[in-house]
Amino acid sequence: MKSDSGHSIQPRAAIPVSVVVPTFREAANIPGLAERIHAALAESGREWELLFIDDDSDDGSETVVENVARRLPVRMITRRDTPRDLSLAVLEGIRLSRFDRIVVMDADLSHPPERILDLLAALDTGCDMAVGSRYMPSGSVDRTWGLWRFLNSRLATLLARPLVTCSDPMSGFFAIDRRWLPDLAALRPIGYKIALEFMVRGQPRVTEVPIAFHDRNQGDSKLNWKQQFNYLRHLRRLYQYKFGHPVRLLFFALVGTSGLLIDIAGYFSLQQVGVEHRLARGLSFWPAVTWNWWLNRKMTFSDRQPRPRGRQWIEFVVGSLIGFAVNWGSYMVLTTFSDFFTHNRMLAFICGIGLGGIVNFLIVNRYVYRADTMPVEDLNSSVMERS
Repeated sequence: MKSDSGHSIQPRAAIPVSVVVPTFREAANIPGLAERIHAALAESGREWELLFIDDDSDDGSETVVENVARRLPVRMITRRDTPRDLSLAVLEGIRLSRFDRIVVMDADLSHPPERILDLLAALDTGCDMAVGSRYMPSGSVDRTWGLWRFLNSRLATLLARPLVTCSDPMSGFFAIDRRWLPDLAALRPIGYKIALEFMVRGQPRVTEVPIAFHDRNQGDSKLNWKQQFNYLRHLRRLYQYKFGHPVRLLFFALVGTSGLLIDIAGYFSLQQVGVEHRLARGLSFWPAVTWNWWLNRKMTFSDRQPRPRGRQWIEFVVGSLIGFAVNWGSYMVLTTFSDFFTHNRMLAFICGIGLGGIVNFLIVNRYVYRADTMPVEDLNSSVMERS
């Protein structure tokens, strides 16, 4: 090719790419995936590598990769003595990749390697993240999906929509430039939706590329009830990160409601076994307040470093008693000095609960579950998920 001045113009070399694939017991799919990636990238003339980040499958995957690596630029990193988690595996792959342009995809051949170049081309247009989307025009899902699988995917997508504008935030097939990424140490993923983590915490400019999603032909799906529960935990973290105290207050209210039910159940149950009603009212408070303390520790404030249980429980009880005093006091004031609330005592009761709950939240947020240490985001619980 020549310019108008007659000088030769050399075509710009294609930017090299690292393809990161998290695996767990995917030995049967590794050769086919590697060959299809090779076929997709060979004609582009770009340098590439394929990294399999394996969660200690112990299924012969390492031997399979060694055989493939004799012909193709493929290597495997085996994660041992670490939590088995797809998102953490992807982060490990990003850290160890040779190139800044990175494509992440699944090992089960559900994502078409033939669209890798389309994702990379989208990055060339100036976006920060290119996502392979099933739900944009021209995208599709496997026709063999049953109603339950389809509804499950759609519901998961709907739950994430307030967080992002992407039509398929659940996609596991995407391309990024590592230089754009936020500090990997600051990310708090759990489960299998690392793309959603990047979108919420990194706030990238996202371009979607339509893909045809196909179900796996070999191996077993890793999607189970534990993964779905972890997805809900991940959503909670991201909602709290993006919307802050209003979401935390909502979770605090939900926990308080569950504790109220325990309080009521204990109150009536104790009377059923012969405990006098005033004593029953005093005793039923303790299992309810202990439940609230534990669940808030595990859910509402799980992003904060756990403090000694005994001391924190005592502080929570004190905070709850102060909140109850505000609850009871506001009820007494409203029904004593306001004719409206005198004739609408249930409204006064609700106002008391609201005011007492807000005061209680402010106390436990500032003192009981105070953010005076680095967040841990339930990382300790992730260790228990290794099986």
